[in-house]
Amino acid sequence: MQQPPSMDRRRLLRASGALGLAAAAAPLFTAPAQAQATQAQATGHRPGTTVTDLGPAIEQFALMSGLQVGDTVYIGSRNLTPTRLIAFHLPTRRVVSTTDLGTGHSVQALAADPTGTYLYAGVLTKADEGKPNLFRWDLTTPAEPAVGIGRTGDRDIRELAVAPDGTVYAVGGVPGKAPALWMYDPGTGAVTSLGIPDAHATLARAVAATDTTVFFGAGSVLAGGDGASKASLYAYDRAAGTFTDVTPPELAKDPSLRELAVFGDRLVVGTSGSTEAAKLAVLDLADLSSYTVTATGGKVVKNLTADGDLIHFAGEGGLHSYATATGTITPLDFDGPDLGEIWGLDHADGTLTVVSGYGFVGEIDTAAGTSVITDLGTAGAPVTPQTTMGIAADSRYVYVGGNNVIARHDLRTGKVTNLRAPGEAKDAEVLNGVLYTGQYSSQGIWTYAPSHDEQPRQLAEFPSEQNRPLDVCYDAVNRLLLVGAQSDTEGGGSLWTYAPESGRKAAYVNPIDGIQLVRAVATRDGMAYLGGDNPTTQGPRGTLVAFDPVAGRESWRIDLPLSTGVAALAVRGGHLYGLTRRGGFFVVDPRIRRVIHTADHRALCPGFAAMVTSGGVVYGVSDTTLFRFDPRTFAVSTVVPEINGAWYSGPHVNTDSRGGLYTMRGHHLVRVDDRPA
Repeated sequence: MQQPPSMDRRRLLRASGALGLAAAAAPLFTAPAQAQATQAQATGHRPGTTVTDLGPAIEQFALMSGLQVGDTVYIGSRNLTPTRLIAFHLPTRRVVSTTDLGTGHSVQALAADPTGTYLYAGVLTKADEGKPNLFRWDLTTPAEPAVGIGRTGDRDIRELAVAPDGTVYAVGGVPGKAPALWMYDPGTGAVTSLGIPDAHATLARAVAATDTTVFFGAGSVLAGGDGASKASLYAYDRAAGTFTDVTPPELAKDPSLRELAVFGDRLVVGTSGSTEAAKLAVLDLADLSSYTVTATGGKVVKNLTADGDLIHFAGEGGLHSYATATGTITPLDFDGPDLGEIWGLDHADGTLTVVSGYGFVGEIDTAAGTSVITDLGTAGAPVTPQTTMGIAADSRYVYVGGNNVIARHDLRTGKVTNLRAPGEAKDAEVLNGVLYTGQYSSQGIWTYAPSHDEQPRQLAEFPSEQNRPLDVCYDAVNRLLLVGAQSDTEGGGSLWTYAPESGRKAAYVNPIDGIQLVRAVATRDGMAYLGGDNPTTQGPRGTLVAFDPVAGRESWRIDLPLSTGVAALAVRGGHLYGLTRRGGFFVVDPRIRRVIHTADHRALCPGFAAMVTSGGVVYGVSDTTLFRFDPRTFAVSTVVPEINGAWYSGPHVNTDSRGGLYTMRGHHLVRVDDRPA
């Protein structure tokens, strides 16, 4: 069992947020999990440093999209290298073909032409690669690879639609720019921007098309607040080339449109909720001012599919059915498992086909309530290493967060077990053998006790709009878990507190200000230190706030003279260490409430970073390097150069009760034992 945390052995993860850069390098260690450690001298490390390769951190066929065409379900990968599409044949329940795209990190958008001949796919990328982000796969010759057919000016393609005449429409976005509606003409091969209908939107995730009209759904489910628009729906007249705002006023408080679909003479709209429940709207295509709106009680409405007068959809809690005749919503019950995060839903001949983020396809007989579940890895999907998120460790297990999975590494046996948890474990802490995670999106805190839990389970909910937990640490004085969070939809952030012994919880919204999120949390002597990060162009870049987590009030603050926000915090003795998102380093003495040391470490830390205190030394990790700070001079020195971890949302480093450090090298989990001179 793990010993209670001490000030020098805090097992903190320093989460860096969704805008961190993922350095997806190939693993530099290829030995199995029980491989011998390599001595530091052999690879240029300082004497006293040993690196042990624990094998791939997470292996699965992670997915982000699914679409049924005929008797085959086509599925797009997520955070895998290379990006790929697979074809799952329903009659045989086998993966019968695959194609690699080779661009970006995930495939979120899929659409088929009306004849079922071509499958179109749109990818997400971390940065503009100068390559196609729109692909086409000829389904009549699946052995031939998909080809890149164009590139939209918006980096990410989030959704695709094909009009009855075969014209393809795409929506998505890129940070810092309002999204446009894009058109691909299969006759000429040209990709064209049709304009930006909502200048204040930050992302478009929904599009649908008829012979005459394209419907564009946008909002600000990411980068909300600071004047960003909420849910917006525009109708684009294909003949006139003009946009008309047709957003039902009842949707105005929701942050974004999440899904659009045309079923017969109706346009069906799903939203993402925030301060209110998500909504489902049904509009008359002949008169868009004639519509109904129904609040669902959930957080999202997506993956719309029709079965006569029933409209089935996915929410965060599973499947639901909306009866157009009565306007009622009922859960869709069946005999199968939790479906987790759903990325594909189609109906044909009385059967719903579900593509689950847990890596399986479910076939549900809606009349009988029975189901067949097929694991995609078992069915032949390529299982490969995935980019990773949070790390937590004790003397027995190391946990690594990914998409809809937490990989548990048994340090005694080397066995790796994939645990199911919806969304993403952005950060985590192990206390007395029990795992606690901050779970994105809007999932609150989850827990897993290996002694008696088969799978992780939700422990505590927090305000839904405070959807993105970023940093988790444990306050041993007050016996509280502390979680720093961001509100993607409303702006700002929050501090969550949770008492594992009593279940008492609290959420303090905008403890820094109405703009800054809480990216980093550290604790000393019962005081929480909150590191702010400002994603907007207005106000302080990074404010440090000392906050009493029991009383729920600020003690003092320092507006740090930073050009970028705080990425990570750690405590050693009487000093608070901090790193910014561009390698700025500072040390604060909380007793005198002043910055006593600064340095520029961009050479080692060009972007997001994480820190942890182990054995009386503060360690940091960036996308490229593991490093440490001298406790007396604060000078930095390299521990492991070119570590190049394959991170999805920024680097992490953690420690166990014996002082071992855990982080990533390429796609492999490594343990670093460092004994400074």
